[in-house]
Amino acid sequence: MKRAVIAGAGAWLPPKLVTNADLTARLDTSDEWIRTRTGMSVRHVVEPGTATCDLAVEAGRRALDAAGRDADIVILATTTPDRQVPPTAPEIATRLGLGTVPAFDLSAACAGFLYGLSTASGLIATGAARSVLLIGADAFTTMVDPDDRATAVLFGDAAGALLLRAGQDGEPGAVGAPVLGSDGSLADLIQVPAGGSRTRVNGPLTDLADPKDLYFQMNGRETFRHAVTRMSQSSRAAVTAAGWELAEVDRLCAHQANARILTAVADELGFEPARQLSNVADVGNTAAASLPTLLAMAAADGTLKTGHRVLLTAFGGGLSWGAATLTWPDTDVLVD
Repeated sequence: MKRAVIAGAGAWLPPKLVTNADLTARLDTSDEWIRTRTGMSVRHVVEPGTATCDLAVEAGRRALDAAGRDADIVILATTTPDRQVPPTAPEIATRLGLGTVPAFDLSAACAGFLYGLSTASGLIATGAARSVLLIGADAFTTMVDPDDRATAVLFGDAAGALLLRAGQDGEPGAVGAPVLGSDGSLADLIQVPAGGSRTRVNGPLTDLADPKDLYFQMNGRETFRHAVTRMSQSSRAAVTAAGWELAEVDRLCAHQANARILTAVADELGFEPARQLSNVADVGNTAAASLPTLLAMAAADGTLKTGHRVLLTAFGGGLSWGAATLTWPDTDVLVD
């Protein structure tokens, strides 16, 4: 059976920065409050007129250039497509010069990249694709209430991408079998209540029972508890499936939700700071873009090296979660 193998990686963050000082100037909060509760200092955010597709094209182009090859299929993991219809991935493929290759969006919130990694691995394993461009991209600040202190401080915008090729089990860059899960009984913990088919917006926004239902909402306390539990459980299962021990993992690459969740998961799994990858202070929570952006940035700055055994894990709305393993290959990475 063929395995999906990483052939190139790329990431792109929009140039506009929002610092804690920018947020404290308009919200009832402080730099100390933000740092203590989230670990964040800076976020990259899109300017008006820039959308998820624009982020994804930049990251995807870098991954293709790093790999030196094209893709047979494009998968976009995102919660913020440019429009409800059509999907965003076909436009990405066209703008990248990939012609009429299959291209589709995948929605699993902050766990979307891991769900996409599983999908790409399956396409390669069955021979449906020789190479897949997998992109995680979100302009998440476009769905956050700018006046909500609880969520406005958390999110940034970014895109990260991997070019995956067909290869063999055991070679550097080969992706292990992902472990995924979901729990729809807790769908209300992380949501945007309005705008879908259940609560449609057919007239003025003032017709909504609460106009703020068009914004992202989260039960922080319950989300924290479930995130730590599910990320830890799936991580253990993925490491076991790979035939590894947790002590043999060189780098933990966890979804950068906030510093408290990252610390709790690392403590639960026994990862000291030296084995943890993190960019939460510099980019915030970038949703589906979090894992590929972190991988690319860590490889670019040398904290992720060729041969490192890596454990990936994420948790998001749905509820959805997952984990996967890989060994980082000797590959080019392009990050701006």
